[in-house]
Parts: sequence; C-alpha cells; structure tokens
Amino acid sequence: MSSFVIKSIGKALNATSIVSAKYASKKALNLFASPRKGRYNESQKKILEPADFQELSYNNLKIATYHFKGTNKTILLAHGWESNASRWSYILDDLLKQKYNVILLDGPAHGISDGKQFNAILYSEFINVVANAYKPEVLIGHSVGGMASVFCMHNHQLDFINKMVLLGAPAHFTGVFTRYKTMMGYNHRISEGLDRIVLERFGKPTDYFSAANFTTVINAKGLIIHDKKDKIIPYEDALLFANRYKNSELITTSGFGHSLRDKSITPPIIKFINN
Repeated sequence: MSSFVIKSIGKALNATSIVSAKYASKKALNLFASPRKGRYNESQKKILEPADFQELSYNNLKIATYHFKGTNKTILLAHGWESNASRWSYILDDLLKQKYNVILLDGPAHGISDGKQFNAILYSEFINVVANAYKPEVLIGHSVGGMASVFCMHNHQLDFINKMVLLGAPAHFTGVFTRYKTMMGYNHRISEGLDRIVLERFGKPTDYFSAANFTTVINAKGLIIHDKKDKIIPYEDALLFANRYKNSELITTSGFGHSLRDKSITPPIIKFINN
C-alpha cells in the first residue's frame, strides 16, 4: 500500500471521527488487524507438500499444521504478519538434515488457517493448542510470531518447551500500535479510541502487553536474533528483550533486515538447540 493511499485512508477516518470517534476507531482497528496477504500461492504450497497435514482447532477456528517427521528434538515454528508456514523454507532443509521433528503452523487469517482478523493474543492461543498436541522442546517465532510465542509461554507456562528463539520480535505491543497510528496519521480521537477498544476487548491496557516484561517469568533458555537495520521492528526492541529475559543471549546481525532470511543465521540457531 503506497504512502499516499495510507495517508488518504487516515485522513478519511480522521474526518469520520468528527461525527463518530467510536465508529472510526473500530474501522481503524479492523484495518490494523486484517492481513492483506499471507494466503498461499502455488509455489509456497509445494514447499509444504512433503509434510503430514493436520487440522487442529481453537474456539471453532481451524489451525493448519504441517509435520516434517524426525527422530531428534521437536521444534515448533511460528511465522510472522502477512506470512505463512512456507516462510521457513530457508531453514527447513538444515533442520531436517539434523533429523529434527519439525512442526509448522499457519496463524489466524494466514495460510489456510481460519479467521478474517489477526492479533497476537489469538495467535498465542493457536500456538498453545499446537504445542500441546506435539509437545515441542523448542519454540521459534519470527516477528509477531515471536511476540505471540512469548505471550503463549507467559500465559500457559509450557514446561516441556525448554528453549525459545525470537527472530526480529517486537518487545511490546505499545510500540507496534504507536507506529501504526503514526503511519496512518490518526488524530487523538482515533488514537484514544483504539486504546479504549483494546481495553474493552482484552481487559488490559495496551502497555500491559509487553513481551519483554513477560519473559521475566519464562524459564526456557532464550536466543534473541535481531538486525540492526530492521526497519519494521527497531533494534531497541532486541535490547529490551536482552535486558529483561533472564538466561538469554542476543545475536546482532546487520544487513538482513526484518525477515532475517539468511542461511548464515541457521548454524547459531542449530548450535543453540543442540547445546
């Protein structure tokens, strides 16, 4: 979506908020929570063809899972926003060479999982369902998949998971929300309205949902990988994680951006899993 279109939508909703701030805020939240991409194309489907497919469910929503069977440790991977399970293709072959038992899932409203809207709290419940079905020792999450993984571990205390890898993960929801508001150019009526809706729907203010703070009660050993030139989630988020997450280590990269899709990152991840 171009900057012109983004600002035009923001201006239209700002104008609407003069008449009804509540209506405009709901529209703004729906826009924030509705992925524009993340469903499969034909080439992405082929990546997952060798896997055993299984559908699980949460609150009558289907969760698509893909199982690459192995005899080594079980690893669960959670993709990020506007993506799907095929995004792990760059690391999948190396994991399978190590004979890991690999589980992938599609998040809400992504891939072929059910849903029209997405949020990290719902995603964390999807992850919890899949984790309890497969009992992974290792949980790896990219971007908001990392945030949702932390939410899951904080809320459900999954003792069978003893290691967690966070790739370009946002440290707090407030930062994500603030960047969205700024990008759209929302006025104070919509900005405050968005915060009220979050409080009404989830029973907590936006600043409560801090993945970095939640890691303080997580016993699983952590590996944080973040690129200094990440234009989506600032590198400062990684530093916040590193400061809060006991028993974790930080690997800083430069030039891989937010996706972190580079083969050079795989060896330290495998080393972390094996040690």
